[in-house]
Amino acid sequence: MSDTKRIQLNVVGISYSQIQSGAYALILGEVDGPYRIPIVIGGSEAQSIAIRLEKIIPPRPMTHDLFVSFAHAFGVKLDNIFIYKFEDGIFYSELTFTDGERTVVLDGRTSDAIGIALRAKAPIFTTREILEDTGFIMEEVDTSSSHASQELQPDDMESKIKKLHELENSLQESISEERYEEAAKISAQIDILRKEIEENDN
Repeated sequence: MSDTKRIQLNVVGISYSQIQSGAYALILGEVDGPYRIPIVIGGSEAQSIAIRLEKIIPPRPMTHDLFVSFAHAFGVKLDNIFIYKFEDGIFYSELTFTDGERTVVLDGRTSDAIGIALRAKAPIFTTREILEDTGFIMEEVDTSSSHASQELQPDDMESKIKKLHELENSLQESISEERYEEAAKISAQIDILRKEIEENDN
């Protein structure tokens, strides 16, 4: 692709779509910036990404785990992934691999590319144009007195923390029993609950 300046992204989280059955929204965030990009992905890809975000090792390797292990076995490293185009509602990505002597660039689905990048600890990039065309800006949290009055009360906070622990235990159980679709949904709930607790602490 062209040498257009690349903007680095990180994975913010996954949310389950109540509107589109079996669909999830993967949220990517601009590093040191306000933009967020929502990418609709399928259930299997969401499961793989959610499990990695929770730092849980499944009983048996998933497809993305196997891919990364295979590459490492032959001395191949994922250097980065680049989301280089958005067209007709689809994000296009390329993966850059190297063995130290030569570099190979392969096309791949963005959801798969990110699932692999998380395991290979490789950076994710896009262009400023895609960021501005498809992203949205996170609003600043209101720290005024009116916001303070809406803070969780101690009992509410205790209830949410208890619920978070219950969800984390359910997630571990779902992973151990290889119920990955359920695990992805639980992970999305955990992500929302953690954000609510963190916002209240701030």
